[in-house]
Amino acid sequence: MAEFNTGLPSTRQLQNFVKSKNPVEIKLVTNDLLVGTILWQDSQCVCLAPEPNASILVWRQAIAYLKAKP
Repeated sequence: MAEFNTGLPSTRQLQNFVKSKNPVEIKLVTNDLLVGTILWQDSQCVCLAPEPNASILVWRQAIAYLKAKP
């Protein structure tokens, strides 16, 4: 199991998205596009809330890119 390294810039950037609660777009390697707010992250997954009272677990290895929505 990979150790969760909070010193990595990508981990810190995701944590900023968690704190700000701003919407993000997550493009998957399957070409699917997910939009929502990030609730939490760990060493293997990101939890995305596409709408209130809903959540999707996204494996980090499935993410092609992630960007903040304007």
